[in-house]
Amino acid sequence: MKVIIVGGGLGGLACAIACRRESIEVEVLERSKELHELGAGIQIPPNGSRIMRDFGLLPQLLEKGSQVQEVDFRRYKDGHLLRSMPFGDDITEEFGAPWVIIHRVDYHRILLDEAVRLGAVLVLGAEVVDISTEEPAVLLADGRRISADVVIGADGQMSTARKAVLGAPHSPVPTGDMAYRATFSREQLEALGDENINELCKKVAVTSWLGPEKHTIFYPIRGGNEYNLVLMRPDNLSLDCRKEEGNIEEMQESYADWDPTLQKLVSCVQSVYKWKLTHLTELKSWTKGSVALLGDACHPTLPYQAQGAAMAVEDGAVVGKLLGLLQTRYLDPKGSGTSSISARFSAQDLTAAVLALYERCRKARTTRNVQGAVMNRRAFHIPDGFIQTFRDFLLGYAGVTRKSDWTWLSSFRQRQTLGIDVVEDCTKAFEEWRASL
Repeated sequence: MKVIIVGGGLGGLACAIACRRESIEVEVLERSKELHELGAGIQIPPNGSRIMRDFGLLPQLLEKGSQVQEVDFRRYKDGHLLRSMPFGDDITEEFGAPWVIIHRVDYHRILLDEAVRLGAVLVLGAEVVDISTEEPAVLLADGRRISADVVIGADGQMSTARKAVLGAPHSPVPTGDMAYRATFSREQLEALGDENINELCKKVAVTSWLGPEKHTIFYPIRGGNEYNLVLMRPDNLSLDCRKEEGNIEEMQESYADWDPTLQKLVSCVQSVYKWKLTHLTELKSWTKGSVALLGDACHPTLPYQAQGAAMAVEDGAVVGKLLGLLQTRYLDPKGSGTSSISARFSAQDLTAAVLALYERCRKARTTRNVQGAVMNRRAFHIPDGFIQTFRDFLLGYAGVTRKSDWTWLSSFRQRQTLGIDVVEDCTKAFEEWRASL
């Protein structure tokens, strides 16, 4: 079996690794002439790091990143600590893998190196302009046509593959929020001589300030040598603009009445871009024939659950595993497939059916994630008043693990996201599908 993956981002590379681990031929087509990931810090929750553990990459992840020890929520106005949630080994104990913070570039490099080591072919400067879903093939801007048994569209929010699957353009819609993203060196922050900032820098923690219509996130990356700051606020970009250089004065003014400690962090920003935050309502379909979508191509989301990249990586691991099971059971003449089934169905029909199974395995989970991020947005951005006070009261007793959660509800919700082994579940789903043939 040969699989073409359109897009060399985190989800696409995870898919490439999963496919190569199943001995599937893989070609990754990336439009950039140099493959490099943009952005700053990224959180990898346990459901994402579990995939990395299964890939054998967790030690590399922890070498380049750090295991989160605490998540602190603070009041926007004065920095008052609302809740410090213990993470660390409690997270690993409950969910089987740690919660990791890492620079996005480092995460991407780990996946890229592993995909190449396993034999995935990477083609740079390969811009896909059209995809045939009848006999799976991609058409490149230079006129080349490349055929495969399966095409996976991992080409992000402005996906060409999505248009091919749906038969018409379907762009993500603005959520009303945008984000400023910035990084600092430890030296920059130490030069401020601020006791509160020095205390923040001593902790391997994710710190969030919650305020009306806005919230911010701060955490260390690269072993505490750098720090990541993300500031979310109402969107003021034009409708047709997804990203532009940010105005430093505008950004500082947006947080002028916030915690003085946060204001000092913001004052360190020397250059910044702002991104429009978008998402998709549930798509009618993720697959058409032997073409399927993954990651931001089918479920871009607000970054308010730290799950966007994790869901894309899960997609890649699941579709790779399902295609591997299909190849072993039915398409490999030396395999253990059921000959009567292989005789009744063509390879293309079986492949399309397994991609439809992939969609059924993933769609409800990723839809809940999109909806959950919207719910978190409402909870984080509550205006001053009684409801905000009540939120802060509940937050003071909430936790991610059973050990730290006095509300029960918070940890129950987290277990539905963080505690599920999606690869094991998709294997069971494959066996049930196989039994139904």
